[in-house]
Amino acid sequence: MLVTIFVPDNVHLLEIAGVCDALFEANCKMRPGSPYRVQLVTEHGTVAAAASGVRFVPDVGIHDASEPADTLIVAGPYGEPAQQSDDVNRWLREQAAQARRYGSTCTGAFLVARAGLLAGRRVTTHWQYAERLAAEHPDILVEPDRIFVRDGPVFSSAGVTAAIDLAFSLIEEDHGRDLALWVARRLVVFLKRPGGQSQFSTALTAQAAGSSPIDRVRLHILEHPGADLGLAALAGAARVSPRHLSRLFHADLGLRPADYVELTRIDIARHLLEDGAAPLKMIAHAAGFGSTATLRRAFLRRLNLTPLDYRRRFQTTGMGARHDESDAALS
Repeated sequence: MLVTIFVPDNVHLLEIAGVCDALFEANCKMRPGSPYRVQLVTEHGTVAAAASGVRFVPDVGIHDASEPADTLIVAGPYGEPAQQSDDVNRWLREQAAQARRYGSTCTGAFLVARAGLLAGRRVTTHWQYAERLAAEHPDILVEPDRIFVRDGPVFSSAGVTAAIDLAFSLIEEDHGRDLALWVARRLVVFLKRPGGQSQFSTALTAQAAGSSPIDRVRLHILEHPGADLGLAALAGAARVSPRHLSRLFHADLGLRPADYVELTRIDIARHLLEDGAAPLKMIAHAAGFGSTATLRRAFLRRLNLTPLDYRRRFQTTGMGARHDESDAALS
């Protein structure tokens, strides 16, 4: 199974090494069959230097990389990516057309987008550059709070070490969860990061929160999604007046406290829908919605999808969700 990794100038070496080492470990463990073959491709095929200064030798340049890849991965350069050449764009389009799946790590999403391969797709990238990607390509739905996004044959991952999350997801898709979990243990990292798939969402922000009133409230919401999270209760947790708390939310986040509460609950529900097969009633309760009807209304309002549709589209590979009649009726 050929995995072709296109490596631009000034790449983060960890993005390449993380994917390569994860696939190597999978090869060491998997039964005889179709092991991963990794091919590093640069534009010219000559010795290259990573952003850190480490030099590496690619396998081939784009003009000699004609074998169709099963999986095409475009790695991300350090910082804001420069425009790539027409030759690179043409080669990426040719490779993507023949691949079973293709996508990017980190800011590699810019290169894939500029080749015209992401129109109408959901993608993520490094949180620092997500706003620029969305502005540069308004035909793409950028999700800056995600570690990994899969949309049909297209995948993308967030910054740098998220390339390892991407590799685990591909291994799980190809060979099942047991092998992906074994590789994660071998590399001494999480198969699924604590807090779900969020890299810069409400959950991770709250985990890194300080002691300001709004930080206290965000952590309180995350830890107690099913509690009374009305304005008065939140103000009590923050130890400020309700009016002052509303001003803080508007100034810091541009949101009303009630909107933030709903978005956090949706974030929790999304992770539960993606990572397991729990019934919708249980998910609605765990996320603080109280009922499946409230959960459904929130999803339709914010995501334009029912919870069951969301699960069918975005559930992590290999989970084998059980979509019984009660779930369908309550979706």
